[in-house]
Amino acid sequence: MVMGEPPPGRFSKLSLLLVGRDSRGNWVVQDPRGLRGGLFRGRAEALKFARLENGDKAQAVIVVPGVLELDMSPVPARPRFPACEHGACEEAA
Repeated sequence: MVMGEPPPGRFSKLSLLLVGRDSRGNWVVQDPRGLRGGLFRGRAEALKFARLENGDKAQAVIVVPGVLELDMSPVPARPRFPACEHGACEEAA
């Protein structure tokens, strides 16, 4: 384990949830694999859903800058949310 990294098993890719706004202004919650998610009217509702879905792990809720369109297709056409892989996403407050 590298200093500053979370302990192994603490964060799984299934528990990570992304929160952002779509092009119509709706709040979106989605996991990177497209297995879970939803549309919400407000940020508070989206964050509440995300935290309930991942066991109240605030550190596993990522706010995505820019547009986040809900895509629940079983096989993504391209890698999802590449900006998050490069640190452009922020943790939810």
